[in-house]
Amino acid sequence: MELLKLYHTSNIELKNPDVNYGRRNADFGGGFYLSDSREFAQKWSGDRKSIVNEYTLDLTGLKVKHFSLDEEWFEYILNNRAGYPDTLSGIDVVIGPVANDTLYDTYGIITSGLVSKEDSLKLLFVGKRYIQFNIKSEKAASNLKWENAIHLSESDIQAAKSVLKKEENEFRESFWKVLKELDNYSEIEEILS
Repeated sequence: MELLKLYHTSNIELKNPDVNYGRRNADFGGGFYLSDSREFAQKWSGDRKSIVNEYTLDLTGLKVKHFSLDEEWFEYILNNRAGYPDTLSGIDVVIGPVANDTLYDTYGIITSGLVSKEDSLKLLFVGKRYIQFNIKSEKAASNLKWENAIHLSESDIQAAKSVLKKEENEFRESFWKVLKELDNYSEIEEILS
């Protein structure tokens, strides 16, 4: 039995999540998203009353797709965010890195022909990495057990927002540093201006 401790932030105690409720154009398509990092889950609290729901997931008997931060991951996310049919429809759980919000900027740079896929992946490697888990099937949902609800205080929410803002600023600085180190940065800069 392979048990994982996972977290999902909501405004309610979510004891029986619905795998059909989530957005179809999210990173890994439709499903119920979780993280193995409570810290990351708390960052989704926003400005509202928030509850971090704790779960355990038993992967026994499930079809699981593990992504690394590579071209296959990148293409799968672009496909889903563009709203195309999910190419992993027979998979119960998808696990892999969370895409940062510059994914579309990076995609725009790639399709311009100015940056190789190798350089594009360098840009995608920037920043702190969190892992997401997408429960895509009822079978996987039945292996997900709700354990606890952590009600976040206003100070918890503010602390999470502060950490998120700091990470976003650090990410932007690192992204631009890597971008400026590319051989053809001057051409890219013209397009971005």
